[in-house]
Amino acid sequence: MRGVIHPAVQWPAEPLKTEMRRTAVPIPASMALELSAAVAEKGGGSATVLGVSTWAVERAIRSARRRVDGLPAGFRFHDLRHYFASLLIASGTDVKTVQARLRHASAKTTLDTYGHLWPDRDDSTRAASRPYLKAGRTSAGPAR
Repeated sequence: MRGVIHPAVQWPAEPLKTEMRRTAVPIPASMALELSAAVAEKGGGSATVLGVSTWAVERAIRSARRRVDGLPAGFRFHDLRHYFASLLIASGTDVKTVQARLRHASAKTTLDTYGHLWPDRDDSTRAASRPYLKAGRTSAGPAR
């Protein structure tokens, strides 16, 4: 209920591969409520709720491909990971945070995979300097 998931095992009941995979994952309050309700309904621990077979996930994805307009024919569960990364980046999340949320061992991996999604340096430079240039014109006359 605190809005944080603490991964402990991977499917089916294997230890996590790296220390990075044990990193806590923040989740929205609405998701914490849904998970709490699922735990209460199933009467088990969180592993019972989240411990879904890979086949069940694949079956759900195949079903979604047929029912959700706009999903490509080859849409895979892993594509949700890429969607999540692009959503974080589009929301202005910095590379170290995206690295942590995707559980990459290095920011280099994150940048090699998703670097093209961050604004380019020219756009970032313009956006960063615009308010200061505007402020300089209004308080001290025209900028030189």
